[in-house]
Amino acid sequence: MLTLANQLTLFRMVMIPLLITLLLNNLNGWALTVFILAGITDALDGLIARRYSQSSSIGAFLDPMADKLLMTACFIVLALPDHPKTVPDFHLTNRIPLYLTIVTISRDVFIVLIVLLVHLTSGVTAFSPSLPGKLTTAVQLVTIGTVILLNFLGSEQPILVGALVWLTLALTLASGFHYIYRATRTAGKE
Repeated sequence: MLTLANQLTLFRMVMIPLLITLLLNNLNGWALTVFILAGITDALDGLIARRYSQSSSIGAFLDPMADKLLMTACFIVLALPDHPKTVPDFHLTNRIPLYLTIVTISRDVFIVLIVLLVHLTSGVTAFSPSLPGKLTTAVQLVTIGTVILLNFLGSEQPILVGALVWLTLALTLASGFHYIYRATRTAGKE
């Protein structure tokens, strides 16, 4: 059954191509609006699912998937160089370094592989997010949102963006190692 919470999650997924199109066309104000709207729908779908008992296995799969797709798309676009051949007018005042994009995406792929491996070897089906993982996601969202906002304002802020990048990198790596530790302990108990 497609609950209201699941519909909001699907709506967030549909917003991703719009957000990317807006960013690539230097419409950072509109992109920021869509990014904020995506955040609101993320909060609402969880609230509705809990409040009205609309939690479902499809929602448990779609919600984190929507979050990861949104962030991955933003990390990739915000790491692009100015004026690529396919989008010659594209430019960024502030950008996310390519190495952070690579580490972030690699961590997410690695976590999926770890969860799959734990499931296949031990039969564990529930692998809930950890506190470091949730903190990492929050900081990644703040970093992306800040970069989009600063680009909208046309304000180059290398120190602020650099600090957010290093904080995001540190938390991304720490949470990745934490997931490895948890997976090892979970697999060892079975």
